[in-house]
Amino acid sequence: MSATDPPVRILLCDDHAVVRAGLLALLGSEPDIEVVGEAGSGEEAVALAAKLNPAVVLMDLQLGEGIDGVEATRRIVADTDGSHVLVLTTYDTDADITRAIEAGATGYLLKAERPEELFAAIRSAAQGRTTLSPPVASRVMARMRAPLPTLTDRERDILGQLSQGLGNRDIARALFISEATVKTHLGRIYDKLGVDTRAGAVAVAKEQRLLP
Repeated sequence: MSATDPPVRILLCDDHAVVRAGLLALLGSEPDIEVVGEAGSGEEAVALAAKLNPAVVLMDLQLGEGIDGVEATRRIVADTDGSHVLVLTTYDTDADITRAIEAGATGYLLKAERPEELFAAIRSAAQGRTTLSPPVASRVMARMRAPLPTLTDRERDILGQLSQGLGNRDIARALFISEATVKTHLGRIYDKLGVDTRAGAVAVAKEQRLLP
């Protein structure tokens, strides 16, 4: 960025005020980065992004009550005119990474990174370039190299019901099996997909085209 270019306009989204204050002070040290807004919830971030149209939204994933960072990312990407979302979080599970990238996040950075890495990631995100923390990049590459998991027909059936938002009881009724059997199959599905949540299982299944 040249000295004549306007600063990169940033919106911060984190539900911890102390974290936002720290980021505000940190980013204030960079003359080519300007924080134009702060949000303490996903809903607030979506509203402010639509109003301010920042170049980059620095987004945490876990935001307390209300929508999480993934859903906020999805809405911001869909509703703004070119705002890029850079995830800044402590979470690096396969499911979190997959969900964030599928939602449209431009980059995924861990809070343990050095300030210089954050500054560089913000500048890259403003230009639409992807930046991943080294541990995140390693996980993404490992997943891409890994063979696709093999699911049984019953596991695929349950995963299909899961993708429709059904709970265990409704899945059991639809497939004429017990809830205990559903839970057993879910545990095996989670193990095979490397996830620990229902949303994560569906996200990974869609990513790897395990669902029709």
